[in-house]
Amino acid sequence: MTPEAKVKKKIKTLLDEYETKIYYYMPVPSGYGRVTIDYLGCANGVFFGIEAKAPGEHPTSRQHAVLVQIELAGGRGFAIDSEVGVYMLRMWLDEVMKL
Repeated sequence: MTPEAKVKKKIKTLLDEYETKIYYYMPVPSGYGRVTIDYLGCANGVFFGIEAKAPGEHPTSRQHAVLVQIELAGGRGFAIDSEVGVYMLRMWLDEVMKL
């Protein structure tokens, strides 16, 4: 399993804990249509997107642009490369679910 796949597995495990309270989707890249990121979802009416990266890696300029578009549209974008990022996602989900 690649380092990025390990991060994705941790993110998916976390999101699955909220399965009855949130919606999320992992788009399959096909080379057609718009560029997107690894996860798209909605929690309590708040749209979110997540780009998973190997530890120490950063989103590409295209991935960063998608995260910025999500934020400008009123959603929340995450670039996660570590346990700390997964923890921050958990804290955000818990806070959003209180709204």
